[in-house]
Amino acid sequence: MAARRAVSSLLSRCLYASPKTLSPSLLPKGERAHGAAAGILQRFSTAAAVEDPVAPPVQVNYTKLLIDGKFVDSASGKTFPTLDPRTGEVIAHVAEGDAEDINRAVHAARKAFDEGPWPKMTAYERSRILLRFADLIDKHNDELAALETWDNGKPYEQAAKIEVPMLSRLMRYYAGWADKIHGLIVPADGPHHVQVLHEPIGVAGQIIPWNFPLLMFAWKVGPALACGNTIVLKSAEQTPLTALYAAKLLHEAGLPEGVLNVVSGFGPTAGAALASHMDVDKIAFTGSTETGKIIQELAARSNLKPVTLELGGKSPFIIMDDANIDHAVELAHFALFFNQGQCCCAGSRTFVHENVYDEFVEKSKARALKRVVGDPFKNGVEQGPQIDDEQFSKVLRYIRAGVDSGATLVTGGERAGSKGFYIQPTVFSDVKDNMVIAQEEIFGPVQSILKFKDLNEVIQRANASKYGLAAGVFTNNLNTANTLMRALRVGTVWINCFDVFDAAIPFGGYKMSGVGREKGVDSLKNYLQVKAVVTPLRNSAWL
Repeated sequence: MAARRAVSSLLSRCLYASPKTLSPSLLPKGERAHGAAAGILQRFSTAAAVEDPVAPPVQVNYTKLLIDGKFVDSASGKTFPTLDPRTGEVIAHVAEGDAEDINRAVHAARKAFDEGPWPKMTAYERSRILLRFADLIDKHNDELAALETWDNGKPYEQAAKIEVPMLSRLMRYYAGWADKIHGLIVPADGPHHVQVLHEPIGVAGQIIPWNFPLLMFAWKVGPALACGNTIVLKSAEQTPLTALYAAKLLHEAGLPEGVLNVVSGFGPTAGAALASHMDVDKIAFTGSTETGKIIQELAARSNLKPVTLELGGKSPFIIMDDANIDHAVELAHFALFFNQGQCCCAGSRTFVHENVYDEFVEKSKARALKRVVGDPFKNGVEQGPQIDDEQFSKVLRYIRAGVDSGATLVTGGERAGSKGFYIQPTVFSDVKDNMVIAQEEIFGPVQSILKFKDLNEVIQRANASKYGLAAGVFTNNLNTANTLMRALRVGTVWINCFDVFDAAIPFGGYKMSGVGREKGVDSLKNYLQVKAVVTPLRNSAWL
C-alpha cells in the first residue's frame, strides 16, 4: 500500500487539475438538476448519488483483531476508521494491528500448525468443516453482502447475488479437494521404493485487497486450509469488516483456534511485518504491481519464503469488424465498468477495428450515458462510488491526463453527485498507445477506445504492455479467435465473454501481472511442499 500511495502522490504532483463543473444552464432541458442538487451535473442517472444514503440493513459486530480464536484489541490499543464510500463518513473504528500483533498472530498460527489438530486432522474432517462454513455463508448471505456494500461501495445486488454465492461455491470447491490431495509412487532406476509426498507448507501469510474482499478471502483461505496449513491474513485497511465476519463464521463451523488469524492494519506496518516475518513459511498477495515488488523483496530479504502474487493489469479487449456491434458494446462496457472499474483484469484498452470504430464509439457513449450511478443499496444501480478519496482523486487525475494528452473525451469526466466518491462513467476515443491512460492501470470507470487496422497490428499492440493478466476477444471467426488466444501473452483469454470466474478456472498473469495462479487445482500447489522419500529395496518381487 505504501508503494500505491507513492505512485498516487507522484500522479498528484504531475497530473492534477481541478475538475470543471458545467453550469446547469448549459445542459439540455430535462438534464438539469433540481432542488438541492441544482449545481450538480445530471447527464447520467445519478439521482441516487445525491440523495440521503440508504440505511444499511446490517450492524457491525466485529471490529477487533482475531488472534488464536479470540477477538482482541491491538497491542497498541490503536484503532482506525473504516469509511462509507457513499459519504466519506465513518462506519466503525477497527483495531489497528502492527508488527507486535503480527507476531502474536504468527505465534498462534505456528503453535496451531506444530501442535494443534488441524494438520493432523483427517482430510475428510477438514473437508466437513469447510462445507459447514459454506452452509453458514449461505445462511448469512444478506448480512455479508450488506457489509461488503457498506464498506466497499459495490452494488448490493452484485454482492448478494454474485459474490457471496461465489464465496460459498469456492469453499465447497476446496472442501472437495481436501481429501483428494495425494502423493505419488514413482519408479526408480534401481532397487529403491520412491514416494513423492505433498505436505502442507506451514504458516501462510496472506494479504488481500479492497476491491473484492470476500472473494479474495476465499481465493486465499480456501486452498490454504484444504492443504492443512494455518494462516495469518491481513485485510485491506479500506475494507476490514467482511473478513472478520467470515472468519467468525469459519470458527463457528468448527475451525480450531489459531488456524486462521485476521489482522486489520496498514501495509507499511502490518503488511510489511507479515511479509518479512521469519516464522512465516509462505506469502500470498493480491494488489498493485508496485506493492507486489515490495512484498517479494521483503520475503527474499527475510527467510526467502515463496511468494505468489496476483497483481495489476491493463487488459486488451479486441473487437473485430465481423462482431455484432451491439453485443460487443455491451460486453466491452461490462468488461470495463464492472465493480466501478476497480478490477485488476478490467478490459481497459478497448481495441476496435477501424471499419466499425465510429459506430462503436457512438454506441459506447450512449451506453455509458444510460449507466445508473447511485447509492449501491438501491435496486437497479449499476455503479456505486469509488473506494475512497484517494482512489477517487487518482481517477480524476487520470481523466485530466487523458484530456491533456489529446484523447477525445466522449462523455463523462467529472464527479457524479455532490458527496461521496462517485465518478461519471467516462469514455475516451482517439486514444494512442503512448498515452498515460493507455499504459497505466487507472482502476476506475474510464474506458479508452483505440483503433486498429489488422490482426497482426493489434496482436503487437496488445502485447506491448508490461502487464499480462487477461484479454477479451470479440469475433465470429473461429480462426481469428484461435490466432488471438495463442498470440496474446496473458493468463486468461475470454472469447465472446468476459469476467467468467468459475471456481475451477485458474487465474493469474504473465509478466508484471504476477507469479503463480489462484483458483483451480493450480492454486493448491501454492500451499504444498514436495518431499521425496527414498527407501532401499531388498529382494523385491518387482521394481
